[in-house]
Amino acid sequence: MNLTESDSHYNNLENLSIAEVIEGINKEDQSVAMAVNKALPQIIELVSHLVPKMKVGGRIFYIGAGTSGRLGILDASECPPTFGVSPEKVIGIIAGGDGAIRNAVEFAEDDEKQAWKDLQKYSVNPNDCIIGIAASGRTPYVIGGLNEARKNKVSTGCITCNPGSELSKSADFPIEVPVGPEFITGSTRMKAGTAQKMVLNMISTTAMIQLGHIKGNKMVDMQLSNEKLVDRGTKMIVNELSLDYEQAKELLLQQGSVRKAIDFFRGRKIS
Repeated sequence: MNLTESDSHYNNLENLSIAEVIEGINKEDQSVAMAVNKALPQIIELVSHLVPKMKVGGRIFYIGAGTSGRLGILDASECPPTFGVSPEKVIGIIAGGDGAIRNAVEFAEDDEKQAWKDLQKYSVNPNDCIIGIAASGRTPYVIGGLNEARKNKVSTGCITCNPGSELSKSADFPIEVPVGPEFITGSTRMKAGTAQKMVLNMISTTAMIQLGHIKGNKMVDMQLSNEKLVDRGTKMIVNELSLDYEQAKELLLQQGSVRKAIDFFRGRKIS
């Protein structure tokens, strides 16, 4: 049974009031976190496998189409500013290319050979991990990419909302989050998309913590890309080193990151 295409629990949506629509969506959304909770063992298994690979230079690749592809790109694009890693550490690839981020590309998801071609541009190797994202679990672009990856001894994972799907069978480490029918039948940008985003947050955040990019609970390697982040970083240094604000800010801007500023200051004081 294809859960992501099953009929909504709600009907005659056009006759509902604004409040009824919003309350109904919210009620459905409340079930997503519990569905993700049941998939935690699968998520832990995947992350436990990919972290050692990343420690020796491996990368995460997300591949997907439509909403799923955009969510992978979103998660990948947030890793450099948040954790100070290279954009090549976590990479999102969408069926149809970068133009598909904003506009749907017709039939791009139906080419089962294209994902592996797209991955070849990055010289994928056995230290990497390819994670396919598809709510339905039947997207040819994603399934084909995982199948070719496995043939080439590259580890594979997936995030899907249909248990027992073809995509799950193509993944070494499947993550299945059955969130049930959408508020609007088949609109997987809703609950399924929310579930996928939650799982992606767990995968990348846990990996980056394990790789040492968080100290305590602080983003000590974050990029200083705006005044808000400079202020946040300055306050981290104030708290850690008991400097006044202006001293801390000057040190931060000189060294370029919270971690480097603290290490530089402590190294100077020790010497």
